[in-house]
Amino acid sequence: MAARFPASASMQKMANNPQQSSMYQRSQFQQSPYGISRPASGSNTAMAMRMQGTSGVHPYGPNVPRAGLVPGAAAALEQARRRQDAKNRRRKKKMADKILPQRVRDLVPESQAYMDLLAFERKLDATIMRKRLDIQEALKRPMKQKKKLRIYLTTNFYVPRPENEDEENIVPSWELRVEGRLLEEMQAPKTDGPRQKRKFSTYFKSLVIELDRELYGPDNHLVEWHRTSSTQETDGFQVKRPGEENVKCTIMFLLDYQPPQYKLDPRLARLMGIHTQTRPVIVNALWQYIKSHNLQDSHEREYINCDRYFQQIFECNRMKFSEIPQRLSSLLLPPDPIVIHHLISKETPENKRTTCYDIEVEVDDTLKAQMQSFLLSTASQNEITAYDNKIYETVETINQLKINREFFLGFARDPPEFINQWIQSQSQDLKVMTDVVGNPEEERRADFFHLPWSQEAVCRYFYGKVQQKRAELEQALGIRGT
Repeated sequence: MAARFPASASMQKMANNPQQSSMYQRSQFQQSPYGISRPASGSNTAMAMRMQGTSGVHPYGPNVPRAGLVPGAAAALEQARRRQDAKNRRRKKKMADKILPQRVRDLVPESQAYMDLLAFERKLDATIMRKRLDIQEALKRPMKQKKKLRIYLTTNFYVPRPENEDEENIVPSWELRVEGRLLEEMQAPKTDGPRQKRKFSTYFKSLVIELDRELYGPDNHLVEWHRTSSTQETDGFQVKRPGEENVKCTIMFLLDYQPPQYKLDPRLARLMGIHTQTRPVIVNALWQYIKSHNLQDSHEREYINCDRYFQQIFECNRMKFSEIPQRLSSLLLPPDPIVIHHLISKETPENKRTTCYDIEVEVDDTLKAQMQSFLLSTASQNEITAYDNKIYETVETINQLKINREFFLGFARDPPEFINQWIQSQSQDLKVMTDVVGNPEEERRADFFHLPWSQEAVCRYFYGKVQQKRAELEQALGIRGT
């Protein structure tokens, strides 16, 4: 965003009194009879007359060069224009360079197989381009798949020994460890290279362990972990408390959905048939319900006529489409946590103190990484480009051989006529290369100057001379021509 600066005193004066300002005065213009604005000063008129042509003749006279720029600048502009034209021609002819001429196909019937392959290549390129666009659109949407996460609850009891009476930890205690891994990672075969393992805490937004309130009181019976912007991920959680009795605990996991998911109000959930979903899915289901039940107003299309279910849920008889997000926000609740009721028992044998629970979690689809690598890969594209360059060179060689064949065949059929046409063609090429204006051979004869155009050319020539002298006089006298 551009910053605004205060105007200076002189600029404010010019803005308030433009007629009285003496800075940056502009020359006054007057309207000519033909609607063309010309400056009132004579010097500008003379400059305009000099711009008509460097030779001083009328710009529309025969074989009269027009006014140009400085030679160096004009040459640079012309060179840049030629480079751009050549580049455009190469770009336009890139695809056409692969096609064999019809004459070559008539001479070599087997070349039709190459043309069939070229047509198939066009179809394949169009299909690949369409698929690439489909992949790009698919990557914009979240791609998730559900997998099993196995949670391990491990319990250990510590009983003090007589030789440890002098230490601080002399009371019996227990320890609960909460860990987990995906079943797919456990069942995957071991490879030589290290695999990236996802941390256990990345699957959850918060974790709460509620112990027996009667044993640990209202201030020490809750253990909570909540994700923040500065949270460091971990492979598990550990809780340690004093005690040697059996403890009932409740573990609540709140999954970290990406994108976020919401639990619908029970009334809306029964109506839509959706319990927990993302906001776009909920809005789309709402729109499908509106369309299927013809709730959209036929005259005012931006309004929805609520049926009895919508009236109970949204508490209105009529609402706009733009009001749906605001009214829907109060009906979206946080998703239900996953609750596990666990008993920390001292009587459990040592080999059975690990309890397993399987829950479903959403992870990024592995296909998404493959699709991204496909879009970013350039190895196949470089290989295709190399083969295309070889095809271009081969087709160009075939065209050159065709030209050579036609040249020698023409000479073999009628040598005298061929040589005459060749000399005539070379003469025309020489005239173009040497920038010769007109036809010197015809201009050598007097009949050339008795043609009908000569009278008009003479008139234009004298008219240009008169205009040149007039401009010189006006410049010398400092007056403007009327």
